[in-house]
Amino acid sequence: MILPVRRPRGWQLPFEWTMACIVLCAIGYSFWFLAHNGYLPMTFFYEPDDVFADWFNTAYWAYDKGAYDTWTTLYPPVSFVFLGLITRAECYPIRGIGSDLSVGLAARYCDWGSYVWIGGLFLLNIVLVYLVLRKADRTTAIPRTIAVALGWPALNGLERGNLVLVAFTLFVLGFGPLLRSAWLKWLCVGLAVNFKVYLIGTVVAPLLKRRWRWSEGALIAVVVVYLVSFALLGRGSLFELIGNLQNWSALGAASPLDMWSASTYESLYKLLDSEQYPMAAIIGSDKVILLHWLIPALLNATRLTIVFAAIATWLRPEVVPTYRVVNFALMMALISSEAGGYTSAFFIFLVMFEPWRGFGRKFAIVLCYLLAQPIDFPIDHIADVVRDTFFGHSTTIISFYIKLGPFIRPLMIELVAAAISFVTIRDVWIDIHQQGWSGRWRYRRDVPFLPWIRKPLPPGAGTRAAGDSTAVQGQA
Repeated sequence: MILPVRRPRGWQLPFEWTMACIVLCAIGYSFWFLAHNGYLPMTFFYEPDDVFADWFNTAYWAYDKGAYDTWTTLYPPVSFVFLGLITRAECYPIRGIGSDLSVGLAARYCDWGSYVWIGGLFLLNIVLVYLVLRKADRTTAIPRTIAVALGWPALNGLERGNLVLVAFTLFVLGFGPLLRSAWLKWLCVGLAVNFKVYLIGTVVAPLLKRRWRWSEGALIAVVVVYLVSFALLGRGSLFELIGNLQNWSALGAASPLDMWSASTYESLYKLLDSEQYPMAAIIGSDKVILLHWLIPALLNATRLTIVFAAIATWLRPEVVPTYRVVNFALMMALISSEAGGYTSAFFIFLVMFEPWRGFGRKFAIVLCYLLAQPIDFPIDHIADVVRDTFFGHSTTIISFYIKLGPFIRPLMIELVAAAISFVTIRDVWIDIHQQGWSGRWRYRRDVPFLPWIRKPLPPGAGTRAAGDSTAVQGQA
């Protein structure tokens, strides 16, 4: 992926540095809050004893054979193969079928090597993101790196100890310009997709750019990684994964806490029909009916803009940069199903390749900076509860709140997707309107967008035609 070198314009640098400094100040506040209270502020997960749970719980099921039938995980086999190789087996004694599904948390006081991996991957991602963004624009590389690698999505992945840390490293290497070998890029993409299945669309997205060989190589890598990891683990067939996915999709939301780090309105939509938390009695039946109509309408409208942008890309592939095409597939997946707040790091990373030019690009970049802010605001108090803390090693009373973030974050994500889609549609329309067929000889067999648009000419044909016309005039 070749990135053009750009220079900052107008108020771009002051704005980007201001937003980056807010991220750093919020991180400083989180450390201060942790030191005084023994747990992280409400921006992070609401259970103060559940820190790094995604890592250690998954690591336990790398040793217990009930990952797919008892834990009903959605992780492909490569996650368990990876964790089985880097964790200490003696820290994960098998408890047997029917045991506590959070049994891996006990290993947090034994498997210290995992903390090295979690912290090392987080720091590695910071370095990789900076090296990539520096190739696009040295002047904005630092603030944009702070937004991507130190923003709330990245911090959410760190606090959860989620394998998104591994997938993001592979994603940056697979789609960034740091690796020159196509084989290594394919391998990284194949591994990334096996760690996080919602990245599968990024493999086929380059087909819109006529990059057939790249997509074929990446898809083969995905299949090979899955088959090898499945053979090594001995479980995790496609039938098991699909069955677990269907079971998870059928689950409903039980309380507003299910929306704590939501990146879509899926939890809110399911909560509208929840019997345990009757929304109609709280906000009124008329508002429930409105949300039943409004949430799908916003989602479908955003999907439609992405589809139109993809069609536009197919018509004029040279007008649309590769990173944006990959972002189409990524955002289509992320707005369609709830995968966690940390997933925003992927599309924020790709949006930060966009130049500070035009309203649509600026709007998307501004929204991504807002999404990166590790700050949230309480709307309503739910309850005061007694909880154990992991960092403080104590028992304390904490307050649960309904937060602002779960209500505006999904809308902002959909607006980012719509903004980059409209930018693409506009760029393609301008290119078609101006009949910019120069240099498009390799697309000469494509069906023209409109019947009166001229076919592309071979290289130099226009110059030769102009020369012949001048010669004829001279003879006359």
